[in-house]
Amino acid sequence: MASDTNDYWFPAKRYGWGWGVPTRWQGWAVFLGYFALLGLAAWWIRPDRAPFAFFLATVGLSAVLALVCWFKGEPPRWRWGDKE
Repeated sequence: MASDTNDYWFPAKRYGWGWGVPTRWQGWAVFLGYFALLGLAAWWIRPDRAPFAFFLATVGLSAVLALVCWFKGEPPRWRWGDKE
């Protein structure tokens, strides 16, 4: 079972629900790509001129990131610490 967790790009957080920082290079590539595309959206859409369009771009990019985390990360559940 321990080798199974090494295949996840995004490990589960120790406390709470969701994922932590990436542990594999693929996860870091997705993470850096997300921030690069977010910066590109801010440069191209200009949030001060089109805030709703920028909001939609941010929601769309974040949804794609969440889907990648869902499929390539550890199964999410509420966690209370080191107890399994």
